[in-house]
Parts: sequence; structure tokens; C-alpha cells
Amino acid sequence: MDPKNPPFQTALLAGAMAGTTVDLSLFPLDTLKTRLQSSAGFFPSGGFSGIYRGIGSALVGSAPGAAFFFCTYESVKSLYGKDTAVGHMLAGSCGEVAACAVRVPTEVVKQRAQAGLHGGRSGDAFRAILSLRQSEGFVRMWRELYRGWGITVFREVPFTVIQFPIWEALKAWGRRRRGDTKGDVPALESAVFGSLAGAVAAGLTTPLDVLKTRVMLSEKRVSVGSTFRDIARKEGIRPFFAGLAPRTMWISIGGFIFLGSYQWVVNTMSATL
Repeated sequence: MDPKNPPFQTALLAGAMAGTTVDLSLFPLDTLKTRLQSSAGFFPSGGFSGIYRGIGSALVGSAPGAAFFFCTYESVKSLYGKDTAVGHMLAGSCGEVAACAVRVPTEVVKQRAQAGLHGGRSGDAFRAILSLRQSEGFVRMWRELYRGWGITVFREVPFTVIQFPIWEALKAWGRRRRGDTKGDVPALESAVFGSLAGAVAAGLTTPLDVLKTRVMLSEKRVSVGSTFRDIARKEGIRPFFAGLAPRTMWISIGGFIFLGSYQWVVNTMSATL
């Protein structure tokens, strides 16, 4: 049996801290991954220079996006089976949809800055999107701000469906190994489990990540289907695994930091209640 779910306020604060910590720590690897996946190529997109381009937009979206995720995740998990894999999958899926409301706009701005578009600055990339309201209308601006929403959800949900049941199963194994079914695992143990789960999920969902990056960096609005066909026809299978190594390494380390720091805050706050 799983330990009691953390209260809403605990999940909110722990998620916000975890999101900010992991994005600040691993931003350079994320930049390199984006440039490897860009259709323009790695060096034309910036190569190894300016690896902190777009960090402003990442900081804006990190805390609320992760907070939205964990508040939704813990709430849904408590309602639909906190000790079952299906419950974890459903909770993770709902959490990702909620987080994408914040994550997608900041991701669009961040990746354009990382790829050197709009001078490589988050503010200029954001203003360029907002300027569409005057020239093409509010709907056009809104659609551009949320460009890649579908593929982002399509990528994040399978990722979470893989990562979180593995993480929860490893934590349950850790509790059984210690003979403690009421308390939760230590933060370091949660971090190691999160790293393993993240690496598996990252490797399996890299093709979806490539599609998301191409859609978001396209000069004009394109569909996921047309992007997939275009890559497969012109470039073959190999580009679908572009950035596999940095993505897997980034998310493996990120899983360690993200789920370790989340567990640390939850354990710390639970001990004071």
C-alpha cells in the first residue's frame, strides 16, 4: 500500500521547486538537443555558442508548469487508484495536459531563441508572436503561441505513461525492501528511481520529441502528419533519433534532480505537519 498522498499545498510548492531546479540545471543540454533536431542543422542553429539562449522563457514556465502537473497528478491519483499502474498512468496523463497549458507557449518561445531565431532572445521571440495580433488577428497570435500543442501533448503523455508507473513501482519496491509501507522513500532513492525511469521513457519517445521540435521551429504552421512524411521521405529514419544521446542523458539527470527534489520537499514538509 502506498503512503498517504501529499496535500495540495505541498504538491504545489514541491512541484514548483522541482521544475525550476531541473530547468536551471540542465538548460544547456536542452539547447544542444534542440539544435541537433533543428532542420537548419546544428551549427547554423548556433552550435555550442549561446547555450543559455531562451532561459528567460524557461524560468517563466518552469515553476507553474511543474506545479500544475503535480497538483493534478496527486489529485487524480488519489481518486483513481494511487497504488495501481493504471491509476498512475491516468494521473500522469491528466497532469501533463494541465502542465502543457503553461509549458507550450514558453516552449515555443524558448526553442526559437535556442535555435537563434529573432536574434536568439526570448523577449524578441515573444514580441514577434504578440505582434501577430495587430497584423493577423488574435486567433492567429493565439494559435502561434500554442503551436505544437497537439504534438507536445502527444509526446508528453506517452512519456509520462512510461516514466511515472516505473518510478512509482520502483518506490513501492524500495518501501517493501525496507519493510516500510506507510512512509515514503528518501529523496536520494526517489532521485535514482526517477533517473532510471526517465532514461527509459526518453529513449522510447525521442521520435515524438523530434516531431515536436520541427513543428515548433517551422517558418509556417505545419501539421504533425505532413512533418512526419516530409522527414521520412527526404531524410529517412535517422533524423527521428536526432538528439537521442543528449535527450536521454538530459532527462535521466533531470529525472534525478526533478523527482529527487520533489520528494525532498514532500518529505520535509510532511515531517513538519
